[in-house]
Amino acid sequence: MGQRPTAPIPYAAYLRVYEPLAAFPEPERSHWVRYAKRDRAPTAQEELHRALADLLPVPPVVVPVRESADAFVAEVDGVTCVCPWRTRLRGWQALAALTSAASGSGGLTAGGQVVPDLDMPRPVLDAALPPVVRRQAVADYEEWRERNPDARPWIRTALWHVPVRWFVLFADAEREFAKPDSGEESDQQSVLRYRTPMVQARRRVARGLKVLREELEEGPLVDGLIDVGRWLEEFHPRSLVELDYGGLAHVIPEEQLAEDHSAADAAEGIAALRDGDGERAGEVYERLTDRWRAVRELQFAN
Repeated sequence: MGQRPTAPIPYAAYLRVYEPLAAFPEPERSHWVRYAKRDRAPTAQEELHRALADLLPVPPVVVPVRESADAFVAEVDGVTCVCPWRTRLRGWQALAALTSAASGSGGLTAGGQVVPDLDMPRPVLDAALPPVVRRQAVADYEEWRERNPDARPWIRTALWHVPVRWFVLFADAEREFAKPDSGEESDQQSVLRYRTPMVQARRRVARGLKVLREELEEGPLVDGLIDVGRWLEEFHPRSLVELDYGGLAHVIPEEQLAEDHSAADAAEGIAALRDGDGERAGEVYERLTDRWRAVRELQFAN
């Protein structure tokens, strides 16, 4: 496994699905059964460090040559669930997102990766990731998709923010905030996450969409929530859904994390719309967007 990384990477947050072992076909199920018995599974920070290390060679390794055999593991009511990394698949999708951002189109890719507000002109992208490398990655992906038409990632990633639509899946009571104890190792950091059963996440998406469609015009929030809902339908109904602030918990001041109740704000905004109180809904939405705009601006800080 190697040494654990000591320098936290602060810019990524995650939406993950943990599926019960019974959801996986053989021989993959047996692999995850053995994997879940390990003393320690790698962390999200280790996953990021490995991915960034692949970008150091010349030419860079944009997408791993082989799919990752690692996963995150969780116990749900005594049932072991795993969230496969699928680093190669997510690498292909992230490359598509990055190319889309450089082209100025933005938005969501088919894989649900969130394109940040990147100021990356095409010449900069070409210098960092040469066109010949990107073309080969695209060709490899198209060939792989022909053999795996139903593949989907268990993890979605957002850079320098948490999308508002993700908070719709959770309740404030499911919020888990933990600070590192004094005297812990230097690589420890605060943790802020939400976890909910799949059935609850799907129910909240359906209820939220009903209100938004009745009260708002079609737009990015509605489209994004539809996309998340379709993604959730791909998984076992006894799965666990997790929103993890990830490295953002390292860069956001601890006192701000402690006061961050964005899922409660999202629920309040939808409730206000349902009650016909557009003014209160607008105030809540402005509070949410202001909070996350301030976080996104940290990417430009020294």
